[in-house]
Amino acid sequence: MQGDGTTILNSWEEAVLWLRSQTDKKDLVADCYYDDPLLEAARRYRRSSEWQVLSGLLPFRKGRALDVGAGRGISAYALVRDAWQVTALEPNPGDVVGSGAIRSLFKEAGLPVEIVEEWGEHLPFSDHSFDMVHMRSALHHAKDPVQLCREAARVLKPGGMFFAIREHVISKPSDLETFLADHPLHHLYGGENAFTLKQYLTAIKTDGQMEVLKVLNPMATDINLFPQSRKKLKKRIGSRLKLPWPAPIPDGFLTLVGHFYNRPGRLYSFIAKKLP
Repeated sequence: MQGDGTTILNSWEEAVLWLRSQTDKKDLVADCYYDDPLLEAARRYRRSSEWQVLSGLLPFRKGRALDVGAGRGISAYALVRDAWQVTALEPNPGDVVGSGAIRSLFKEAGLPVEIVEEWGEHLPFSDHSFDMVHMRSALHHAKDPVQLCREAARVLKPGGMFFAIREHVISKPSDLETFLADHPLHHLYGGENAFTLKQYLTAIKTDGQMEVLKVLNPMATDINLFPQSRKKLKKRIGSRLKLPWPAPIPDGFLTLVGHFYNRPGRLYSFIAKKLP
């Protein structure tokens, strides 16, 4: 227990269970897909605007995909449903937000998946094994993001795609304390983190193995905005400005605003390609 009386829990799983027990946090639990039944949560994720936008950016040709930090398996589920052969990498064995949950999800869904309990910094796969490496809110949890990206590049085939989506960004190291203080679970478990854009880009481009194709800022896409959306954001801006909606507000305007948005912990997404 901390000096302020806050209980320190032993695992991320316990922190999520605590969050699910709070009656005033039901919307947050659902937005994070921590709710049950898990299969319905996974289906809801696949229907979300976040996934609809992301799936349009994924490679057209399906193949082997590695989902790093797979959590409850919602991204792995969406990838399998979109005809990818998926390996879900998740070091936590938990039944709520770990490999146990993934096994239960895929058993109930009747879908195939390979589950590996390992950290992303030590991928137990041969070089050039995957057509895509995907991670959702996982890179900022890495103990060593440079090593994680180095491993991701190693197991990617030449021309393979790398996606790190919904990653927490800070403008300067001193912003980290502000972000962590506002996070709903960090005070319980201490497992959150965030990096600067430069740190993410340096990690992804480590050893010159990957080329960064897109850096998507907080308002450039529904991937980062969800559970909000660009459509809802335009409506809100139009209402405040008393303008007809949504035509007068172009997508480019939101992207420009997102470039200057500097809240500690804002979400960015990164797309890269393994060089030949």
